[in-house]
Amino acid sequence: MLGGDDLRPSFPLPEALSREYLENYLLLPLALAGGRVRVAAAGEPDPQALDDLAILFDAQPDVIPVDETLLRDAIRRAMDENTRVVELFDPGDAAAGLPSGSDDLLADVRDLATQPPVIRYVSLLLRDAHGASASDIHLESTRDGLRIRFRVDGVLSDADPPPRELAQAVVSRVKLLANLDIAERRVPQDGRIRVRLEDRELDLRVSTLPALHGESVVLRLLDRGGRPAGLDQLGMDAETYGAFSALAQRPHGIVLVTGPTGSGKTTTLHAALGLRDATSEKIVTVEDPIEYQLPGVIQIPVNAKAGATFATVLRGVLRHDPDVVMVGEMRDQETASIAVRAALTGHLVFSTLHTNDALSAIARLSDLGVEEYLVASTVEGVLAQRLVRRVCPECRRRYTPDPQTVALLAGRPVGTTTLERGAGCPACRQTGFKGRTGLFELLVFDEELKELVTRRAGRSALREAEAVKRMRTLRDDGWIKVQAGISTVEEVLRVSTA
Repeated sequence: MLGGDDLRPSFPLPEALSREYLENYLLLPLALAGGRVRVAAAGEPDPQALDDLAILFDAQPDVIPVDETLLRDAIRRAMDENTRVVELFDPGDAAAGLPSGSDDLLADVRDLATQPPVIRYVSLLLRDAHGASASDIHLESTRDGLRIRFRVDGVLSDADPPPRELAQAVVSRVKLLANLDIAERRVPQDGRIRVRLEDRELDLRVSTLPALHGESVVLRLLDRGGRPAGLDQLGMDAETYGAFSALAQRPHGIVLVTGPTGSGKTTTLHAALGLRDATSEKIVTVEDPIEYQLPGVIQIPVNAKAGATFATVLRGVLRHDPDVVMVGEMRDQETASIAVRAALTGHLVFSTLHTNDALSAIARLSDLGVEEYLVASTVEGVLAQRLVRRVCPECRRRYTPDPQTVALLAGRPVGTTTLERGAGCPACRQTGFKGRTGLFELLVFDEELKELVTRRAGRSALREAEAVKRMRTLRDDGWIKVQAGISTVEEVLRVSTA
């Protein structure tokens, strides 16, 4: 039996393995090599838990018995080492301000990055970004110093930059927190930081790129304590909500959500999974990265460097008797082929594609090597979506828009009408918008459409199908939301295509 000194994992534990999970099943992965993973266990291990580890590591578990007390201590130590949480300064600590003297310029970059002014600035930057509900922080090195921008509701806006002489130190501070090599500025690097902010814990994905005047850094903010929104909170009208809910509860087939990056596809898929009963079904997701933790759901992160791609993980998942499978994205022919096979053998598969509208998903699947008859046999429906900013409720005003601009969205002249838009106020950071909602276009496959797909009908013929003609388009949905005062004409035109 192993002793306490031997119970130390030889590799960073995947984020899918929480402390609660390991302590509940009294398991701790120790080493991974040759297609096998050594697992320390106290007592008789749960077969389902071993299956979960086999899927996660794509390796056969070798169980090693250990004392329960020693194992619990080892799990605690492993998770403490695996999770580096940065405690932010209290805002009051920043009252000392940021120095602008020349003495700091003589310091080594690493020393400068750990001095209080730089630490305070980075801490306040993260606080401000979280307070503004930003999804990303952009640190862009320019000739004049560091430009800081927040992406709020999908749009970038400037934030207060640090003094010019601290620009490199701020970038180095972020890289240090993410365990990146601060001496390497010639190649891209990726890392992560966990930040505790009051009662919240944020997961920051850090990406650096070499640029003309220095490094460009982007931090993606993920709230680890957040919960996925319910399907009824995404902005669907009653008809779309009812039809998509029915699709999400089908026993088998493929349900696709399409749209560009950042259009909320993953949020919609997680909301759809919330309609399934995780207590009576085995639900497995394959994601890159895992953005929300779903109770009762086996969630597997993609790790391309370790060979755990969407295709390889999905192949392993299908050997573990799932009922529902969510694939973060169909990126290649192999992934699409496995997903189709899963749907044909009685599984319900949720996934995403990058297409401009719902009808284009048919051609995209064909591009991925899926035969048309298989598309018709497996795809139950396609939901295309976009995210638009909502008019700020604090500063909304009535106004008369340009009739020609309105006609672009409505598809016809509508004469003189009054709509609503935000004037700009402190609550919305002077943008006139606060929060976002979805625009949706749902195409449900019926027998006529499946027949046309099987016959390889062209796009013009598909558009004449009743299912397509009945479909409310993204712009139709946008015009309805504009008339209801939810968003603006310009905002809908910005994100949707004709």
